[in-house]
Amino acid sequence: MSQNHLYLVDGSGYIFRAYHQLPPLTNRHGQPVGAVYGYTTMLWKLAEELGRAEGPTHMAVILDKGSHTFRNDMYDQYKAHRPPAPEDLVPQFPMIRDATRAFSLPCIEEAGFEADDIIATYTRAAVAAGWHVTIVSSDKDLMQLIQPGVDMYDTMKNERRGADYVVGKFGVGPERLGDVLALMGDSVDNVPGVPGIGPKTAAKLIVEYGGLEAALEAAPSMKKSKMQENLIAHADMARLSRRLVALHDSMELPEPLEQLALKGIPREPLAQFLEHHGFKSLLTRLGAPAAAVAVATVAAARSETTAPAAPAREEEPPIDRSLYETVVTPDALDRWIAAAHATGVVAVDTETDMLDCVSCALVGISLAVGPNRACYIPVGHGGTDMFAQRPVQLDRDLVLARLKPLLEDDGVLKVGQNLKYDLTVLRRHGIEIAPFDDTIVMSFDLDAGQSLAGHGMDEAAKTHLGHTCIGFKDVVGSGKKQLTFAEVPLDRATEYAAEDADVTLRLWKLFKNRIAHEGATRIYELVDRPLVGVIAKMEHQGIKVDREHLSRLSAEFTAGIAALETEIHDLAGQPFAIGSTQQLGAILFDKLGYKGGRKGKSGAYSTDVTILEQLKAQGAPIAAKILDWRQLSKLKSTYTDALQSQINKDTGRVHTSYSLTGAQTGRLSSTDPNLQNIPIRTEVGRQIRHAFIAEPGHVILAADYSQIELRLAAHIADVPALRQAFLAGEDIHAATAMQLFGEVNRDTRGRAKTINFAILYGISRWGLASRLEISADEAQDMISRYYERFPGISVYINETLEKARALGYTETLFGRKTWFPRIRAPIQHERQGAERAAINAPIQGTSADIIKRAMARMGPALRQAGLGGVRMLLQVHDELVFEVPQGDVEAAGATIRHIMETAAAPLVHLSVPLGVEIGHGPSWGAAH
Repeated sequence: MSQNHLYLVDGSGYIFRAYHQLPPLTNRHGQPVGAVYGYTTMLWKLAEELGRAEGPTHMAVILDKGSHTFRNDMYDQYKAHRPPAPEDLVPQFPMIRDATRAFSLPCIEEAGFEADDIIATYTRAAVAAGWHVTIVSSDKDLMQLIQPGVDMYDTMKNERRGADYVVGKFGVGPERLGDVLALMGDSVDNVPGVPGIGPKTAAKLIVEYGGLEAALEAAPSMKKSKMQENLIAHADMARLSRRLVALHDSMELPEPLEQLALKGIPREPLAQFLEHHGFKSLLTRLGAPAAAVAVATVAAARSETTAPAAPAREEEPPIDRSLYETVVTPDALDRWIAAAHATGVVAVDTETDMLDCVSCALVGISLAVGPNRACYIPVGHGGTDMFAQRPVQLDRDLVLARLKPLLEDDGVLKVGQNLKYDLTVLRRHGIEIAPFDDTIVMSFDLDAGQSLAGHGMDEAAKTHLGHTCIGFKDVVGSGKKQLTFAEVPLDRATEYAAEDADVTLRLWKLFKNRIAHEGATRIYELVDRPLVGVIAKMEHQGIKVDREHLSRLSAEFTAGIAALETEIHDLAGQPFAIGSTQQLGAILFDKLGYKGGRKGKSGAYSTDVTILEQLKAQGAPIAAKILDWRQLSKLKSTYTDALQSQINKDTGRVHTSYSLTGAQTGRLSSTDPNLQNIPIRTEVGRQIRHAFIAEPGHVILAADYSQIELRLAAHIADVPALRQAFLAGEDIHAATAMQLFGEVNRDTRGRAKTINFAILYGISRWGLASRLEISADEAQDMISRYYERFPGISVYINETLEKARALGYTETLFGRKTWFPRIRAPIQHERQGAERAAINAPIQGTSADIIKRAMARMGPALRQAGLGGVRMLLQVHDELVFEVPQGDVEAAGATIRHIMETAAAPLVHLSVPLGVEIGHGPSWGAAH
């Protein structure tokens, strides 16, 4: 008879992992179920996968019954600082218990005891009965239970842990771990420990003296030090801490061991539970007919308001990395190429030796043609040392030559995740991938705003496939021992790289199904997908930067920062660390006595930009100087210093990285470096733009949409007065000033400009009051007057919010959906934040759609006009930046203007014209 194997699941750990992994979800009854859904999928995976081989014969989920236990009677401050459970998690606890019982698993909890104590008790009883025990948790306190016959399993890392792991992490074995934990304390559980003693010192003491009590008794004879003083002074607290971290393992078993037998996943009552909550994808997995549930798939609509369900898709086998192939012969390569041609769709992914796609070396390519039908083709593996042994692999040029016809074949669709990276890598080797789909863009076009986790492949695999991918750091390591991917052994590299292709193809099938069903075809096919190749080319081209100019600016900024520091210290009457919030707050509010100081939880005054702006408005000269100092310091560190190091040594240009999924409304975002945050309204910001220059014989041309969001507001909200002003070419801010104040001067125009833009962002009376430096009542009067003069704006705002509350999303004129899961949140500031974002999303999103369409059309239009030498280099908010041969400036300007002004048509016909301002010069700064 085989040995019984008991799995004890730390249910609390599962619950909080599930809660933080998924965005807020609601079921068809309006109940929050994000944690319930995540918990259910995690428990299912554990029971199903582990039950197949060396899995459990018995299993139980252990939960905490309440917050008060015998440890609180022992020490009233135990866990006193823990915040209460999140508001939307509390009602999910009963449903999680229901989920556990729906699997026919015991759900055990006992008043007065923690789940850890119940786990300890069952562990002791099972070991005494000769059973093997696996504790499913990553909790350090439970590591005290590890012994022969008892291990731990971290499902998130798919890692089993025994005594060796404890020794490696804490420096002692499980039997002495409680002593270490008692000395080091625990801020989360408010276990006091001994001040100043961390994990390494605690382990050293326990190893040296053999235990906690021995170390405490030896303290008086130790060498005088702060540690010795603390050991003597806090000995009683250390002994109390030891009792707090000790696991109570002698309670009565709530249920006999034999009652924990695992009988598999029964269809009932699990089907009933899944149907009740509308977990359609899990019901399908259980074997229920799709038509049995008339609710949306949670995986397809992750928000508080559920979107339409996608058609049921064919069930696919679980991911099995053992089926992946390492391709090292020409015949094998040809076989995979033939399979790709036969299926007509192939997922493609490249592996390189660094993240910089402009300078990296190609290490390998993975392909997938079906579930678990994936391979990895290594071409650049081997150590960095010239004497390092290289594994058997195909010649890179041979592989690329044979793959080129496939990757450029119009009859085979290529699928990638964040494909612009792979496009650039392969373009450098003479391959232009086409046609293609990009799963990260598909995910964004379906679910923008649904989740904080983003749209990366690992996150998408967890959300949509219930699969945890191999982490990159798990393959290459981290820190000083980190390898390049070229140094990873081929078997491990194959598992990682082929899995990427396999997962990408599976996600593509899911997203392709949903895109047509959920009305995202137009935004994906006509706005975002065409931009992937355009962005890849822009990133590859980069822009030239004048290193000497940046160096001079850095020197000037250094001098300016030093001068400002002197002035600030003089105004303060003493030197202090300007960058220290604590010291600055003390100077402003304690020493200088300015009003408006607010202390945070840390006890320090807030000195953020809002506070400083308020002090500046009150006439505090030191506040103005500090704001200047902060701006100059940031510009120096972020741009004039950092940009010099980001000039590519091979090209002499800076190659920013654009994200099509970085901003919820669809705007592009820029990183490494971020070129979208260079200030344009200050002289120092303009000086930085002068560092971006044209190649000899060329100029920089900048084309900027003029007030595009106000123009779109006039169209979308149907505001005749604004629309007429734009049609007549009037100054829109002056027109608004006349409507609001009856006269136009510098003051009224400035106020009208602030109001024009603020209203579109759903600003509150207090926010407008702060910007205009007036009272909240005055601000409310201006907002009311604005709505009276432009009633269409008020109607637009109300209708937009009604739609967002009813459907959970807003739409641009091109059909881009932006989801707002918190639009009906019970917490006021969360709800109001979602409302402000929802008001602006249709306008800002439409603006983003328009400039994207202009960018996608620009290359063909310029080539058709005989302007193939013009290169589009940057996109910054509403602006496009080009490098143009000097002789082509006039012709290029006319073509660029025409494409930008007509970008919305024929999909959308606007009732206002789109204005475009164009300038050119030797630098980006000079082009404005």
